Order: sequence, then C-alpha cells, then structure tokens
Amino acid sequence: MTEVGKQRKLKDVTVCHMHTEGAAPYTDPSCEGIFRSLSFFMGANVRKAVAEGRGDCIPIFLSEIPLLFYKKIVQPDIAIIQVSPPDEHGYCSLGTSVDCVRAGMTHSKIIVAQINPRLPRTFGDGIIHISHIDYAVKVDTPLPAHAGLPPTDIETQIGKIIAENLVDDGATLQMGIGSIPDAVLAALTNHKDLGIHSEMFASGVIDLVNKGCVTNNRKTMHKGRIVGSFLIGTQALYDFVDNNPFIEMLVVDYVNNTGIIARQPQMTAINSCIEVDLTGQISSDSIGTRMYSGFGGQVDFIRGAAEGLDGKGKPIIALPSVTTKGVTKISPILKPGAGVVTTRAHVHYVVTEYGIAELFGRSLRQRAHQLINIAHPDHREALEKAAFERLKVMPSP
Repeated sequence: MTEVGKQRKLKDVTVCHMHTEGAAPYTDPSCEGIFRSLSFFMGANVRKAVAEGRGDCIPIFLSEIPLLFYKKIVQPDIAIIQVSPPDEHGYCSLGTSVDCVRAGMTHSKIIVAQINPRLPRTFGDGIIHISHIDYAVKVDTPLPAHAGLPPTDIETQIGKIIAENLVDDGATLQMGIGSIPDAVLAALTNHKDLGIHSEMFASGVIDLVNKGCVTNNRKTMHKGRIVGSFLIGTQALYDFVDNNPFIEMLVVDYVNNTGIIARQPQMTAINSCIEVDLTGQISSDSIGTRMYSGFGGQVDFIRGAAEGLDGKGKPIIALPSVTTKGVTKISPILKPGAGVVTTRAHVHYVVTEYGIAELFGRSLRQRAHQLINIAHPDHREALEKAAFERLKVMPSP
C-alpha cells in the first residue's frame, strides 16, 4: 500500500472505518503522511497505530455514527463498499454490513464497489442499484471467518446464570460481541418464542432458529423477523442469512435507536465489558489510558432495554470475575485514565460466574456489597477493605 501511495503521489488521505477484519496496511509506519486511520470503533488491527499516535479514534455511540455524515462532520470523497452481484433488476446488496455504510456512501462523491459473489444477499436497507456505483471491480474473496473460541467453563457458567435467571420466554434479545453472548445463546435451547433485535448476531442464533426457540412471533415490530445491522461469523452464518427473508438487515441509526429498542417486548440486552468499579461504572473501550475498542452499541441497548415500554426490559453487563492472569475485573476504582462507557446510573444487572448483582435503585454502599458478592473469592477481602475505606461498607459476616 505504501508503494501505491507513493506512485499515485497521495498524501494526507484519511481512511474512515468501523471495525475491520484482517490486515490494515494503511496503518503501517511506512504509510505515515500518506494514509491515516480514523476509527469509529477500533479493531485489533489499528490499536497499535492509535496508541502510537499514527491513527485516530472517535468516541461515539454506534447509533450516532450516521449523524457524522448527515451533519457533514465527516464528508467522504470516496466510499469503498462491498456488494453482492446485481440481480435481474440491477440491484446489489450490502450483505453483512448495512450499519453505517448506507449513510457513508450516500454522502460520498464517488462510490467504488467490490462485487463479490461470496457476499450473502440480505433483505432490508442494504439494497443499492448498480447505476449508483461509479466504479466496480469483480472479486472472489472469502469473507472473514470469525468462529470464536469455544466458551470457557467460566463463560459457560455465566451464560447458564443469565439464561436461567434473566431471560424469559418471549424475550427479545440483543447480544454484543464475544464468548459470553455466545455462551448465553448456547444455554437458551429450552426457551420459547424468543426474538432477536440486535446490531449484530452470531452463529449461535442458527441452532436456536432450527430448534424453534427463536421465532420472533411475540414482537410487535418486524414480527416474525430477526433484525440486525451487521454480521461477522462463520460461513454457516453467511449461508443462513443469504437470500433469507427471515432476516432483515437495517441501518444502525434505526436498529440502535433507544426508542425503537424500548418498544421491543421484554428487551434483554446482554453486553460485556473490560472492568467495573464498586459503584457500577463500566469501562468497555479502554484499558487505563490505552484505547481498546469503542462505545459500539452497548449504551444504546442498555438504555433502550431500561426504557422498555412494557416495564420488562433487562439491561445486563456480563464479565468473568478475573482476567486470564487472575486480576480482578471488579475493582475498587477503574484503572486511571479508563473511560466510563456505561455509567453507574445506566447499569441494572452485573453478572459473573458467581452470580447476579442487581444495582438498579441501590445506594453506592449497597452496590459495592452486591458487586463484592459476585467477585472472585480470592479478591473479596481486598475489595471489602477498599469499600469500607471509601464508602464505609461493613464486611460480610
């Protein structure tokens, strides 16, 4: 990519993007002065560049990214998209990534499309007529496969706790990215009439559909349909959504709109995080001062579920009690410099492998007590000491 940039005498090109898979050669130090990454949600391939000051990131709710284009805060010259081959009417599909792509491309001066026969054709907002594409190139590239690692015993236990205690028959589900949401899906095989309204969903949904657990029949909006905005998973997932009218892929400013989320029956939002402090503050985008990912849709859905019009919404934050190195993820305070993505006022339920902390309506002292009870036993004594020094919380008997 450096050679291309030099040959074309390019300079100061900003590459705007959400999470991307695979290599990101435009972030290589040799591209400095030619390309600069601007992330709306960071993936692993750009973290080093951002940490070293060669890339940028914008803290923003997933639902509000399209506003950057609508308000002309970001004004793209060129949109590079991937589409399915045109049908007999000349219409292509954005397939697995509708989210912010539609807003970005409709506000770009030029649209360049990779036409990939491996991209599934999906229904909803992702349709673009071939006549709107300025330049097209045919490719035949496998989509990034993201099977994920099998859930650990701890993650399986967290999934079981959530499925058995917090997910009711007829609930509408949103699952964030990661092994814990996958573990929840795996534990829902005895549930009935579940619905999906989520910015993304993973391969675990297929089994629930095949078993008749996910029907979407109790939805009042998009009844009988799974609603999503972007996908990343296995080839089985891509095959499942291809030309499947059971799936609606819609723009993210609609899917993640808190008012729309609140209208879903028994909206149950399941998200993970990096760290939580004893008052319930959630850090999900950074480890101390080091940026790790982004806001994504966590706050959109946590708030939307809390505002559920039927009064039955459940906003859930789930995390292992410790890191793989044994460091507690329930901390007296967040690491210095860590960003608060979900505030303590937003949080209702926090779940670890040791149980459920119900924080809504609780005082700071009550919250600390609840969170200590679901922390790893090896760290509870230190947390109790910290809670007493800060909040005068008495140790458990």
